[in-house]
Amino acid sequence: MNLDLDKLQPYPFQKLARLFGEVTPNAAMKPISLHIGEPKHDTPAFIKDALIAGLGGLANYPTTIGSDALRKAIADWLARRYGIPAPDAKTQILPVNGSREALFAFAQAVIDRSRKDPAVVCPNPFYQIYEGAAFLSGATPCFLNALPEDDYALDFAQLPEETWQRTQLIYVCSPGNPNGRVMPLAEWRTLFEMSDRYGFVIASDECYSEIYFGDDQPLGALQAAQQLGRGDYKNLVVFSSLSKRSNVPGLRSGFVAGDAKILEKFALYRTYHGCAMNPAVQAATIAAWNDEAHVAENRRLYAEKFAKVIALLAPVLPVSKPDAGFYLWIRTPIADTAFAQQLYRDYNVSVLPGSFLAREAHGVNPGANFIRLALVANLDETLEAARRIAEFTQKQ
Repeated sequence: MNLDLDKLQPYPFQKLARLFGEVTPNAAMKPISLHIGEPKHDTPAFIKDALIAGLGGLANYPTTIGSDALRKAIADWLARRYGIPAPDAKTQILPVNGSREALFAFAQAVIDRSRKDPAVVCPNPFYQIYEGAAFLSGATPCFLNALPEDDYALDFAQLPEETWQRTQLIYVCSPGNPNGRVMPLAEWRTLFEMSDRYGFVIASDECYSEIYFGDDQPLGALQAAQQLGRGDYKNLVVFSSLSKRSNVPGLRSGFVAGDAKILEKFALYRTYHGCAMNPAVQAATIAAWNDEAHVAENRRLYAEKFAKVIALLAPVLPVSKPDAGFYLWIRTPIADTAFAQQLYRDYNVSVLPGSFLAREAHGVNPGANFIRLALVANLDETLEAARRIAEFTQKQ
């Protein structure tokens, strides 16, 4: 077996199951889950209809690069959403089966194992796929702590020159999971300059980009590159998904876009990896990217929940609205694991301890004493959970 498998840590939800297994939840209260970022809003009917209408495509083997119509729909959406020239649908767009599998596979294609001790840089806390992808590509994950005193900005000076010289890939997430921060243009400028200096590839995870508040659309990596005169997207690949935007996590549909030279190699990798998108899913995906009305309604639902939940929690917890995304990242008055376990025991509400989303780096676990709440349930359930959390916190 691959010895690098032994380096993988249990997934955060496995850790949570063990934590909760030590107690019995209050059976007098209906269980409410806020621990996992699985969208619960209804899937739009027109996407289901398009999926059904596309079932005839099951008689054909799909190609790794997807249909011309699919890649054009994605390129056109990027142009509309970010106000940029449409990427070349043939060379700068590649459909993927959700961003998760692509984020993992990307490291396997990018990392050059012949170079001594390759490094992959990740934000901390982070989406655990980044770390696993690094280990199984033969690289060492190195972490940039995202701290509240820095407004969760990426402080590139946390890592020494020697690490940056070994770095072949950096994962960034904007809007961030779990803090919801959107990277500003100045931070992108610095990151692009470092990529030019050290030669590493940037993997920008943007799966939360369409859940924002008001008219302030999150800046995207391709958009930042265009604004900084980097229209070739050198060493930049963006990952996006329909799961959160269109409430179709089970569809497993997303795309990567950016540097044509990198995507050519990634497409070759994926041809051998067997990652072609189901033709019926392609049909539903085209329909989803071509419609914005359902996305606006989705944002409205989240905005309503955020406003009401924050009003309930603000008197007892230091809570504020993120830049974007559907998480609340909240400092706890007691240890995050104790807070989550006791809340589950006494009020049957599950939240995720922040320390499960991070690793100790630079002398600290930056997720410790935080919890992540995913506001994905319906409004009534979410508000009931917030009331229980507020009551539980008042007793601490």
